[in-house]
Amino acid sequence: MGFNKNKIINDPLHGFLTIPTDLIFDVIQHPYFQRLRRIRQLGMSDWVYPGATHTRFHHALGALNLSLQAMDTLRRKGVDITDGEYESTALAILLHDVGHGPYSHTLEHTLIQGVHHEDISIRIMERLNGIFEGKLDLAVQIFKNEYHEKPFLSQLISGQLDMDRLDYLLRDSFYTGVSEGIVGGERIISMLNVSDGNLVVEEKGIYSVEKFLIARRLMYWQVYLHKTVIAADAVLVSILQRARVLAHKGHMLGSYHPLLHFLMNEIDTEHFNDEDLDLFLVLDDIDIMASVKQWQFHEDAILSTLSKRLLNRKLPKVKISTRDFDAIEVAEATEQAIGKFGFGEGDTVQYFVKTGVLENHAYKSEGGGIRILSKTGRVRDVAESSDNYNLAALKETVTKYYLTHWLH
Repeated sequence: MGFNKNKIINDPLHGFLTIPTDLIFDVIQHPYFQRLRRIRQLGMSDWVYPGATHTRFHHALGALNLSLQAMDTLRRKGVDITDGEYESTALAILLHDVGHGPYSHTLEHTLIQGVHHEDISIRIMERLNGIFEGKLDLAVQIFKNEYHEKPFLSQLISGQLDMDRLDYLLRDSFYTGVSEGIVGGERIISMLNVSDGNLVVEEKGIYSVEKFLIARRLMYWQVYLHKTVIAADAVLVSILQRARVLAHKGHMLGSYHPLLHFLMNEIDTEHFNDEDLDLFLVLDDIDIMASVKQWQFHEDAILSTLSKRLLNRKLPKVKISTRDFDAIEVAEATEQAIGKFGFGEGDTVQYFVKTGVLENHAYKSEGGGIRILSKTGRVRDVAESSDNYNLAALKETVTKYYLTHWLH
């Protein structure tokens, strides 16, 4: 204690990050936060983009960096942010993803049914608040959008133009090599201001905001919803689903208690207790992949086949359509998979033929949207302020459907 604030972290994206307070440093050092070193930011995306091995730890520090820059900018423009609010907002953005489980979004509702990572983040923040003797009270309030005196602080963490999104677009673009995600982060931050307690962007920054929104839409199709990423996700989910069925039948699946706990028990929002949280907090990507490596030799043919397929990147093909796939198309894909693997129809449909919905909503104006501040002081939504007709289209959710299938 005492010299922690002198520590600097070298981030390949943003450069040197100085930790501003001892409390922030101590939270970073805590095992709950250090766990994020072992959780991939983009799940299975490195099956497509080999460089995409960056972690939630990287991203959380990057979002912290941007939030500090944003608050410094607002202070320079005369916005009142006390030292306590500054530290608490920084802690809230630092911990915004602490509730992510192994492989981030890929397994979000597979290990624990219906429990969103943000709800787990709140549980972890509240537990940390107890450990740090109430010093995170305001950080929890800001994270939960319950600090109504200055709503712009919560909007820096969660909104249509927040520091979380700004960092992950820049970071995911950097590590995947997909240049469509590159946006003018410094320009956007320099244009931030506050009007009536809400976060706004000065109108000089409107083109940077437009690029941000278009980049977000392109990154969804090119990275987050890439066909091969969907295929890898589908196989990993099937592996965990099969493991759960076998666990309930009493099959041996290794001896690692935290993972077995979530395979054996159906845990949902109502039944997620402190013991579950303790076990969740020691789970990470390593546990999942170590199990998959072990399960490739399992006596159950379905589990071993799926595990080998994932490890060796022998993935299904994915068809994407603007309409839902009909029963005939699903039946054809099922016949193909039966012919390839020789499993019964029920097992084939459950584990080898997956259908689902892909949604891309680049921008939502509900709940505040992105506010543009004109030179006259008028505040309008970015879609109204812009002369770019594509922005109105970005408010529409684009829905597509996918079907996995296995060619002979």
